[in-house]
Amino acid sequence: MKFSLIYEGQLTDTSRDSEYRMFQDMLEQCRLADDLGFDCIWAVEHTALTQYAHMSAPETFLAYVAGATKRIHVGHGVVCLPPKMNHPVKVAERIATLDLLSSGRLHFGIGKGGTQTEAGTFGYDVGEIGPLVDEAMYVIPRMFVNEEIEHHGRAIDIPRRAIWPKPYQQPHPPMYMACSREESLLTAGERGLGALVMGFTGPDEIARKNKLYRDAFARRRPEDQVGFRPTNHLAALCPAVILDDAERARRIGLRGQRFFIQAIEHFYRAGPKPVIDDLSVDEQMKMMEADKERLITFLGDEKIEISDLQTGNYHVEQDAYGTIENAIRYVTRLIESGADEILFLVQMGTIPHDVSMATIRAIGEQLIPRLRTTGPAALAAE
Repeated sequence: MKFSLIYEGQLTDTSRDSEYRMFQDMLEQCRLADDLGFDCIWAVEHTALTQYAHMSAPETFLAYVAGATKRIHVGHGVVCLPPKMNHPVKVAERIATLDLLSSGRLHFGIGKGGTQTEAGTFGYDVGEIGPLVDEAMYVIPRMFVNEEIEHHGRAIDIPRRAIWPKPYQQPHPPMYMACSREESLLTAGERGLGALVMGFTGPDEIARKNKLYRDAFARRRPEDQVGFRPTNHLAALCPAVILDDAERARRIGLRGQRFFIQAIEHFYRAGPKPVIDDLSVDEQMKMMEADKERLITFLGDEKIEISDLQTGNYHVEQDAYGTIENAIRYVTRLIESGADEILFLVQMGTIPHDVSMATIRAIGEQLIPRLRTTGPAALAAE
């Protein structure tokens, strides 16, 4: 069983001093995670999403983390593959270089980016970039294993060239796909990619998604495989705030979750900017329920089928906000639902650095030792 951290680079104050402090804080958190036995530091990639994600150059952040740590792995969760955002040749070169520098500690996730704000920055319509990403994900692994490649496709044209360097891992780092929708889970499984399941959904939804993914992986065809290293792996997002004071942890966690959700709504559905007011647990839950009702009304007006896909981020009935025992119970349920890896999200926009550090320490010192040997295979054997 693997336990990791994932970073969006969220902050409420967008001043230069605040951005500097955020990155320094994240590095301190990563060093602590390295010391405490976490498995991987994952970083997203977003462009032009104020407050929601200032992680726009994950290749730089992850390279710095790899150099500042001893054993922990680093992962792109994910590289955005539209060619004008990240040309496939440059992606292959950067991935191979970091894999060499980190002595094979790199994981390579791929995706498209989720908003018109991002796509439009590079001249794309977000609804049209899916085929471009498909083309790129198939061509990049060829650069890892072939001395020369040549490709003439819809969006990518590469004359015969030798692309260097080659990765440290053979034949290349494990590959994953960001999976927020059902169709992306099916695609990841059918193409032999690991699934990075984003969103605040609970164990029941993870169990449903796990079955979809595993079934798709089982029926995959060799000709559909992306790359040369099938990766049967499902990672589940788990926002967490762990303190001795359960009430304070839950208040801070729900505040961070609400900020996160409102930032998503702002960029995905032109909602209002996120708020940072510090409310009680009951007040936070009431506000989140009101936010959820507004979303349901919007979906109904747009004649969009309402499911956990749209409303799962408002999951508040059970979570990892509270004491370590509460977190262990919740994470155990995620593991029982089929997750191979837990992606702990501790750095949400309103969560203080000292609280993130306390949470990481609690996970590393108490949760990981108790749950390390638990996992789908171990549970099946019991």
